Amino acid sequence: MVHRCADAPHGSFFYRPNSRMSSTLYTYNFPTRIRFGSGARHAIAAELTALGIHRVLIVTDRDVAQLPWFPALAASLADFKATTFSGVWGNPVVSQVNAGLDAWQAHGADGIVAVGGGAPMDVAKAIALMANHPGHLFDYEDGASTRPIDQPIPPIVAIPTTAGTGSEVGRSTVISDDDTHAKKIMFDPQLLPRLVLADPELLLGLPASITAATGMDALTHLIEAFLAKGFNPLCDGIALEGIRLVAQNLQACVDFAQRLRTGATFDDATAAAHLAARGGMLNASMMGAIAFQKGLGVTHSCAHALSTVYDTHHGLANGVMLPAAMRFNLAAAPEQFLRLARVVKPEATDGQEFVDWIVALSAAIGIPASLGDLGVTPASFAPLVAVAIQDGCHPLNPKPVTEADFYAIYQDAY
Repeated sequence: MVHRCADAPHGSFFYRPNSRMSSTLYTYNFPTRIRFGSGARHAIAAELTALGIHRVLIVTDRDVAQLPWFPALAASLADFKATTFSGVWGNPVVSQVNAGLDAWQAHGADGIVAVGGGAPMDVAKAIALMANHPGHLFDYEDGASTRPIDQPIPPIVAIPTTAGTGSEVGRSTVISDDDTHAKKIMFDPQLLPRLVLADPELLLGLPASITAATGMDALTHLIEAFLAKGFNPLCDGIALEGIRLVAQNLQACVDFAQRLRTGATFDDATAAAHLAARGGMLNASMMGAIAFQKGLGVTHSCAHALSTVYDTHHGLANGVMLPAAMRFNLAAAPEQFLRLARVVKPEATDGQEFVDWIVALSAAIGIPASLGDLGVTPASFAPLVAVAIQDGCHPLNPKPVTEADFYAIYQDAY
């Protein structure tokens, strides 16, 4: 059954299989070693031992640290002298990284367990980067670095609690400047976590709004990776399968979360179906992060600007911008859009049907229909465009994007 812990922030729900059901952990590498399945988090102690880690810093955000399952996870790491840094919230900024680095050094840690969504994952990677590197974090910005990443980076074990960024299988960390909110990317293959414990049970209590926003983040990664210029059939295949998983599971996850909020109870079969849907989204999220090594596009450039100017949640920004960005791209890649449409609607005959599907899905899961719903006004288009045009994602968009195009896309989304 699904049980509710009423005293937990946002509620927390766990499916507890009966004695006739068994949980299987699957292991696969791409290239990060991933252990996937219900209860995967319980493998953490054995895995840390295998990695030779002795003193653990748990990096998480302040909401996850309050969830009822978190103390048990932390307690299971007592043999590793674990201590928790939970000073992460919102879009991660340099000051959070610096505070986490202080905690790392004070504890004398030799490994990190990152627990949560994209923000604590990115902060954990940035702490690991700076553990043995001097100077300021932004000295190591990808493409503009003034210092080499040439020292060992401590091992990270990642336990995701959302299905959106896929940062747990990514080679980069994205951190914002505290004052300007400008996002900077630090990249190195050593930033890949050594292990991901992908446990869908940890997503069961995720509120509908967060489920929707993070799910649209994953979907945007998958779509833009497939459409990005360049030749990478491996990423294309992963992206298409990931989109199928989103189409199959995201709305079901949001619907279930909405029903849980009303106090509904479920039988074992319904609860198991929801656990499977959460697992589908976990895999789709990781697939998006793997696929977008091919590249991203204009949606992300627009969304990054919204996060910079308005501090908008990244997944929500992607979700609101995605329909307008895809309308902009449609004529430039009709064959690719038709392939996308046939993933979600096998009988589709035109790529426009894929754009229509995005709009319908967004409405069904409660994504705001326009920038106006986020409080954005046309007066802010100029600062948004100024940030978006400098962003590194749109050069790989299937259609070149000019300053005038950015204005038009924001106007369409408005």
